[in-house]
Amino acid sequence: MKRYLLTLLTCLFTLTCFGQNSWTPLFNGKNLKGWKTLNGNAEFRVEEGAIVGVSRTNTPNTFLCTEKVYGDFILEMSFKVDDALNSGIQFRSHASKDYAEGRVYGYQYEIDPASRTSGCIYDEARRGWLYPASQNPRVADAFRSGEWNKVRIEALGSRLRTWINGIPIADLLDEADREGFIALQVHSIGDQKALEGKTVRWKNIRICTEDLQSEVMPECCAQKQVNCIDNFLSDRERAEGWILLWDGKSTEGWRGAKQTDFPHAGWEIKDQTLRVLKSDGRESANGGDIITTTKYENFELCVDFMLTEGANSGIKYFVDPELNKGEGSAIGCEFQILDDLRHPDAKLGVKGNRKLGSLYDLIPAPEDKPFHPGVFNTARIIVQGNHVEHWLNGVKILEYERNNQAWNALVAYSKYRDWPNFGNLKSGHILLQDHGDAVYFKNVKIRKIQ
Repeated sequence: MKRYLLTLLTCLFTLTCFGQNSWTPLFNGKNLKGWKTLNGNAEFRVEEGAIVGVSRTNTPNTFLCTEKVYGDFILEMSFKVDDALNSGIQFRSHASKDYAEGRVYGYQYEIDPASRTSGCIYDEARRGWLYPASQNPRVADAFRSGEWNKVRIEALGSRLRTWINGIPIADLLDEADREGFIALQVHSIGDQKALEGKTVRWKNIRICTEDLQSEVMPECCAQKQVNCIDNFLSDRERAEGWILLWDGKSTEGWRGAKQTDFPHAGWEIKDQTLRVLKSDGRESANGGDIITTTKYENFELCVDFMLTEGANSGIKYFVDPELNKGEGSAIGCEFQILDDLRHPDAKLGVKGNRKLGSLYDLIPAPEDKPFHPGVFNTARIIVQGNHVEHWLNGVKILEYERNNQAWNALVAYSKYRDWPNFGNLKSGHILLQDHGDAVYFKNVKIRKIQ
């Protein structure tokens, strides 16, 4: 604790000691010159040297946007928000040309006193959370309700970092946008009359776009880094022991679950994704499942996946390809991948234990799991001894213990009852399933846990 406080104080001291000559104000304190409103009809005005956003019923999210576009920069400002109002700060953002009101999309520094996510990074109108609060336990205590809060955003190349009140929040690697406008958001309140007239205020808005390396915060804080760059390992990930299980371009490290080489049909590599091709919906009947050539024991596995409509697939672990030599999939514990709304398997099993994220046919995932249809989602599986966890998009959705009486009883009432010692193996292969539906995979990476 003493070491963390000393490090934090060092960061704060360094921040206050940076030079001032390279900074440019984005707001003159008098009017909204250099800004324009997009997307909605909430009000923006200037009061006492601050921009004030005022909520209005029955209008979409409203954004006050800079007329200029910015690439690499460091941005600072202060904000104060009514407790009931959601807001945000867009950066490297854009307005969709096929939307009448110029629908704003792109990176957002979240402002939300209710959910305690202020300072996290959201991808507005596109992918959703990129750096959620679950990645950094300090988020909950960093925001100051009813007070002015200090914002800092560093956008340099593919690295995006945020702070609130001097506390480091997000550290994100992403390449979706390298430039765009900056915008202040008043969130939609629908028809909630009680929220009409709530305000969010911003002041002391300034930006640095030159000599950035002399102004950037040092590497002094240890919040988790999230890497959204496809099939790429950051320096930090390599230092933490992560390896790519799939390199984004070849079949190296993988083979068919029931053959010695990679399937010659049923799979393809396209646009840095590994794809199961659609066939007739049968289990492992086209190209067949693929498994890693290496077995794994204690590990953290991350896989990005995207479902096509009505698709079924899975990520299996503790796989023993010798168990099932006949028809169907190789045997192992399965993180279910399924279109719950359209695939009939979602209605089978017990209490939803065949739905997305579930330990297939054994333990159901919660109904309110954070799944985003039509885009890539991240499955994360952690195995440490007999303890196993399933995560989806940064949220833990289930956990269990194996190699005990309760586990064996659970297996005995499942479709795996006839497979000896199911789920109790010390180690096994990782498997991506061919279930006859089109499913895309990327960013397949693993870290061994000691």
